[in-house]
Amino acid sequence: MGLTVLVVEVANVAAPEQGEKVEFLIDSGAVYSVVPRAVLEKLEIKPLAEQEFRLANGERIARTKGVAVFRYGDRVGGADVIFGEEGDSVLLGALTLEALGLSLDPLRRELKPLPMILAVLPGFPV
Repeated sequence: MGLTVLVVEVANVAAPEQGEKVEFLIDSGAVYSVVPRAVLEKLEIKPLAEQEFRLANGERIARTKGVAVFRYGDRVGGADVIFGEEGDSVLLGALTLEALGLSLDPLRRELKPLPMILAVLPGFPV
C-alpha cells in the first residue's frame, strides 16, 4: 500500500488570504488534521480546547485543538486542527477531506470528489 501526500494551504479563519503551504500525509483513518504548532502559531491560530488521544500502543496523550481554513486548488473548507508537537506526523484527516469535498479511494490511493448531498424537506421551497 502506498502513501498519499498532498500540499494544502492552511490559513486562519480571521485572515484566510494569508495561508501557509503544508505537505500532508493523507490519513483517512484519522478524524482530525495535525499541523505543526509552529505553523499554526505563525498563522495566529489560537487553541480552543484540549483533546485526549489514544495512540496505537495504548498510551494516552493530550493535544490542543483549534480551527483552520484549508485550501486545495479551488476547494476551500474549514475544519478542526490539532496543534502538532515534536515527533507528531503531519496528517490530513477525514474531517478536512470532507470539508474540501474530497474522499480518498483506499485501493488506488487517489483523491476523488465527494458527492455533495443536501437534504431538503418536501414542500419547502428550494
